[in-house]
Amino acid sequence: MQINVVKNARKNVVFGVINKIILLLCPFAERTVLQIILGEQYLGLGGLYSSIISVLSLSELGFSSVIVYNMYKPVADGDTGKVNALLAFYRKVYCVVGGVIISAGLLLIPFLPELISGSYPDGVDLTQIYLIYLGNTALSYFFYAYLTSILVVHQRNDITSVINSCVKIGLTGTQIAILFITGDYYLFSLLMPCFTLLGNLLIGWRVHALFPQYRPAGHLPAEDLKRIRRLAAGSFIQQSCAVTRNSLDSICASAFLGLAMTAIYNNYFVIIAGVTSMMYIIIASFTGGIGNHVATKSIEDNYREMKRLDFLYLWTGGWCTICMLCLYQPFMQLWMGDDMLLPMSDVVLLCIYFYLLKLGDVRYIYTSANGLWWEQRYRALGETLLNLILNITMGKILGITGIILATMISLFLCNYIWSVKITFRMYFSVSRRNDYYKYQMKQSIVTAFAAAVTYGVCRLIPSDRLFLHLVLGLAVCIVVPNVIYYAVYRKSDLFQYAKNRIFVHF
Repeated sequence: MQINVVKNARKNVVFGVINKIILLLCPFAERTVLQIILGEQYLGLGGLYSSIISVLSLSELGFSSVIVYNMYKPVADGDTGKVNALLAFYRKVYCVVGGVIISAGLLLIPFLPELISGSYPDGVDLTQIYLIYLGNTALSYFFYAYLTSILVVHQRNDITSVINSCVKIGLTGTQIAILFITGDYYLFSLLMPCFTLLGNLLIGWRVHALFPQYRPAGHLPAEDLKRIRRLAAGSFIQQSCAVTRNSLDSICASAFLGLAMTAIYNNYFVIIAGVTSMMYIIIASFTGGIGNHVATKSIEDNYREMKRLDFLYLWTGGWCTICMLCLYQPFMQLWMGDDMLLPMSDVVLLCIYFYLLKLGDVRYIYTSANGLWWEQRYRALGETLLNLILNITMGKILGITGIILATMISLFLCNYIWSVKITFRMYFSVSRRNDYYKYQMKQSIVTAFAAAVTYGVCRLIPSDRLFLHLVLGLAVCIVVPNVIYYAVYRKSDLFQYAKNRIFVHF
């Protein structure tokens, strides 16, 4: 069975956009109300605990991608028995992961005060709040969580989008109501595990209704288990560095600079996370189909397809980078006030950091679809170690600027340069690597030029009325960079393909 990538992707994008808009707006509403009612230290505390839990969740990262990777071929071949055996193994793994997270999290409790520089909210028991966050994360690995792999393999991310949207709206609305009615941070936090459980149950119900042939049953052969463990080890190492990037930044900011600066940094990072989640719609919409094509098409066809997708993705990513550069500060002033702003130099660094992340996203789908996690293990370890060392040294010297710079340096050297070398050596072939660098460099130069022009135009807009400045700036960002992109690319083969095969079908 060969999946129609573009057809399924269109459906995933529609529901994905709706979902991501909801997931983007809900944190703004939640953080705004939390800031107004309880203050910035509560924002910092929630950000710190979320970062700690993200690090604890690394115990799972070796399996989710590997299970999905191993499902591509049996799903394409119609081998239901193999898929069911993988599901049974995946369910066991998730139960173990939940237990590991709880155990490791409990061991960290004595060290919680050491991770906070300065004061924390009066009347708050750090341990009790932490246990709620820990329980919420551990709970997410039970009750049908493993069934999301079926939706990914069949490229039905639209189902996940609908469920996540409903659950997020319910959670945010209830949390805001609790804050206004009681102002109780404990009740605010306790709602998280309740809605996490609800989301898992809804995923299980929908998957069983659409794919009744898939039930966890059977056992995997010993050779399959051995191969999966090796792939899982590589995946764990590689994906752990991705998860720990922001987590290490937040933890170091809290340890060196206090909860207030952590809250300010996390406010800015909420924007990056929100835009990244919107961009992820594109990645998630194509992931299942690309895995199917890697299993059924030639390397040359897949490289051609990768360039076409990457072209569109970097156009979108570059435009998002420009919007953030021009609109970050007026939005933050309007949202949180002048006291919660970072310097413009840090904003520029955050925008470059975001763009560096986007450079490798499409390539990473092909890395995962080929199961190249073990081959990337030293690269991932190098990035995590370099990021940690630079975060500590540069964070102490330069503050939040040093923490952002540290992540950028490790990201570029390891996640981009080193990772490209491995992926092309192991799959696309070294001979195509220069071509890949060439077209990505061209797009980066065009984006830098468009960013400079757009920012210059936005600077001409009067800034005495923030909301009007934001609206006019958004209009400039919609028009100017896209006109520049169109002028540069309108005659290119990549743009013509996008216009004829993708845009006309939406």
